[in-house]
Amino acid sequence: MNYVLAIDQGTTSSRAILFDQDLRVVQVAQQEFPQHFPASGWVEHDPADLWATTVQTAREVLAQTGIDAAHLAAIGITNQRETTLVWDAETGVPLYNAIVWQDRRTADTCAALRDGGHEDLVRATTGLLLDPYFSATKVKWILDHCDGARDRAQAGKLRFGTVDSFLIWNLTQGRIHATDATNAARTMLYDIHKGDWSVEICGLLDIPMSMLPKVHDCAADFGVTDILGPEVPILGVAGDQQAATIGQACFQPGMMKSTYGTGCFALLNTGDMPVPSQNRLLTTIAYQLDGKPTYALEGSIFIAGAVVQWLRDGLGIIDKAAQTQALAEAADPAQDLVIVPAFTGLGAPYWQPDCRGAVFGLTRGSGPAEFARAALESVGFQTRDLLQAMQADWPVAARGTGQTTLRVDGGMAASDWTMQFLADILGAPVDRPGVLETTALGAAWLAGMRAGIYPDQDGFAATWARADQFEPQMKPSERDRRYARWQAAVAATIGVPSA
Repeated sequence: MNYVLAIDQGTTSSRAILFDQDLRVVQVAQQEFPQHFPASGWVEHDPADLWATTVQTAREVLAQTGIDAAHLAAIGITNQRETTLVWDAETGVPLYNAIVWQDRRTADTCAALRDGGHEDLVRATTGLLLDPYFSATKVKWILDHCDGARDRAQAGKLRFGTVDSFLIWNLTQGRIHATDATNAARTMLYDIHKGDWSVEICGLLDIPMSMLPKVHDCAADFGVTDILGPEVPILGVAGDQQAATIGQACFQPGMMKSTYGTGCFALLNTGDMPVPSQNRLLTTIAYQLDGKPTYALEGSIFIAGAVVQWLRDGLGIIDKAAQTQALAEAADPAQDLVIVPAFTGLGAPYWQPDCRGAVFGLTRGSGPAEFARAALESVGFQTRDLLQAMQADWPVAARGTGQTTLRVDGGMAASDWTMQFLADILGAPVDRPGVLETTALGAAWLAGMRAGIYPDQDGFAATWARADQFEPQMKPSERDRRYARWQAAVAATIGVPSA
């Protein structure tokens, strides 16, 4: 029993990653699944796709290696956060598609709650803003729009969960309804100070407490599964961005990581003290071990890697993401194209759910290369937005941008061009680790540590190794000019009424 299987259920694909006893990646299996956009700003997944691709990739990664499930010490799960499912407590059948974290359909509900004077309660209790991003108003929407759902919920016949809970329920054949503290903290229903569900907020949204899963530490017993043959315990769970924070070994206050997947998420470890944000960041739980939460400031960008998918699937100017680097290098330096990728609104620090994307600086000479460069640059600009807000919120982090080192991971972190621009626009070093699978690594370490085959926090932190460091090369005057142009573009985008 020298292996750990990490299930990484993401926004656009499900992956299974097999780690050996030395925390090395042995094999990866991945399957994409369809995205559904039934209306402007709406994003859904078919729950059957989430479950089927999870099972298929888990079986595939074992088949590819010839390793039997009997050799697995544990399973760890990491998942897209905030995505919301409600299912029948007896049959396990979902009432509706999974409403994805990017979905903005409950913007009016959030506005009504804000107008009703409830934002202070939500912020003080959960550390979150009143925004459609989070799970709570998505649950309310499902209960309000599915026939008979509210009556069934009141009768205790429905269950709510983020994707981790849905997978655990299915992996354990309905025996376990549970989540971990990091996923619970993203629902807008969880009191991050008391470590329990908020009766007051659930009452405000008319969400019965019987729907909610039991909340555990990130490393805990989440039941056993036999879908791979022999029974294997599920011993680690964390939302994807928290799992990446763990995988980057950001265990000390002041350490910061940024993950570039479909979106971009930066977390700054603030230790055992939750730091209230004055700059519209989120106060959240970075991880919880031995019953003790460690807190973080988080900035969430809705569109990062998804802007590259848009180049591929929406505009058709690339066939695969890797082509963007060569195109960006070939772009005309005299053109100053700016893309604000607010396809589903803007996240931190703006929180403008209703605005939509825009392109500025178009000329007759603007082509695929200029679009590719602007798309990649938008990720760097948005990251600077987050870093500046974090430094303003927490004095420990506000020691000058040049003294902050950012640990990066995720698919876009593999692009040297993108990481160099990131360092340039931040005016700060960017460290890329030897293992880019940090999200899965975090989930694997949680499960393997609980199983007793991986080291403790200090031992794990000692294994982190930097593969590359990108130092800023852009002149400060150029950096400031470029960023000012970005800020002007964002202001103009926000100022245009959505349809």
